[in-house]
Amino acid sequence: MTVNEEQTTISVALEDLTREVEALHAGGYRLVQIGCTGTGETYEINYSFDKDYQYRNLRLTVEPETEIPSISGIYWGAFVYENEMHDLFGIPVTGINIDFKGTFIRTAEKYPFSVTRSGGDRCRNA
Repeated sequence: MTVNEEQTTISVALEDLTREVEALHAGGYRLVQIGCTGTGETYEINYSFDKDYQYRNLRLTVEPETEIPSISGIYWGAFVYENEMHDLFGIPVTGINIDFKGTFIRTAEKYPFSVTRSGGDRCRNA
């Protein structure tokens, strides 16, 4: 079987995130992953979706302390990724269907991958 895998990445504004995710859900896309990384003084959050080997990625760039709306009301299992973003990066996610309130991932240091953490370059560039 030959698969022609197409990937598209679209930058999305925070206020459009939920609407864009709802449109992908309505179009039959499945949530593949939500990934987060520090990029200097901001965070880049990538929401990846798939339908018939056609990937669609929504890219959100936010400042520290920016509240992100949960998509767990649309994709129930997103709560895992959203709790991870909170516990590892310190990103506040509002409205998570199962919110562990900072206890999902236990670390020796609070928010070890935060862009505002002293020595954070070591973690971001590892």
